[in-house]
Amino acid sequence: MISMRYHIVSITAVFLALAVGVVLGSTAISSRLLSGLTDDNSALGEQVADLQAEQNGLNARLADADEFATSVGPLAVKGLLAERTVVLVTTTDAKPNDRDALTELLRASGATLTGELQLTDSFTDPRKADQLRDLVARLQPAGTQLPTGADPGTRAGGLLGALLLLNKENNQPQASPDETAAALAGLASAGFVKPGPALRPAQLAVVLTGGAVDGDSAGDRAATVARFATQLDRSGAGAVLVGGAGSANGTGAVGVVRADTAATSVLSTVDNTDSAAGRVVAVLALREQLEGKSGRYGVAGNAEAPAPGTVG
Repeated sequence: MISMRYHIVSITAVFLALAVGVVLGSTAISSRLLSGLTDDNSALGEQVADLQAEQNGLNARLADADEFATSVGPLAVKGLLAERTVVLVTTTDAKPNDRDALTELLRASGATLTGELQLTDSFTDPRKADQLRDLVARLQPAGTQLPTGADPGTRAGGLLGALLLLNKENNQPQASPDETAAALAGLASAGFVKPGPALRPAQLAVVLTGGAVDGDSAGDRAATVARFATQLDRSGAGAVLVGGAGSANGTGAVGVVRADTAATSVLSTVDNTDSAAGRVVAVLALREQLEGKSGRYGVAGNAEAPAPGTVG
């Protein structure tokens, strides 16, 4: 007869066997799991190394291409803007190296630079939009007419277009030297612009910006520059808005222009002027403006072509 003690011993043995099995099984699983994770980690490490090597190779090729474009750039643009005058407008986020390289290339094209005007942070500050609008109205030269657009970028573009660009019909200044000096002094004293020395009007304009605009008011700031450049284009023989990497996205001035079909119908944009090739394209686009054409050029997804003449 099976006793109660036998039952207890049997049940205890069963549970002990289960416990031992669980421990042994989990140890085997853990060992296999760790081995698998180690293998995965090694494979991922190899992929990272391969990708890094690929990136290094691409960077080297880009550096070679940029060096080549730098060397042939002056030859590619030679004579394109001969006997033409160009004024440079910059924003505070424009890189000095890009400005200097672009200026040098414009001179290589035969253009005469008539000076530089920098738009300050206050110019694009939405909190100072009303002040800028009111000041523009007070500084308007006699005989000129401001655009009907109510936004500060368009209004300021109308005023500065009359000051910085020659009349495209007769190639004459649109304001007298005294009116120009007074208006620029008024904008400068209010902290909206910084005129360079001996600034005088030109036939064409280049507006040079940086990349994407950061901050809570990024969209408003980018829109102000975009509308300013568009109106500046309408004020003379032509203008090009150029920027570096990120300028063509939603928080960059180039991107704001490209989202507006009315603006892109008159204003040319280039989104990669932080490269030698992009700066060559900027000069080509400026030449195209003289022919009454415009385009969206560069490497961003919303560009229509890398350069003028390469559409499609």
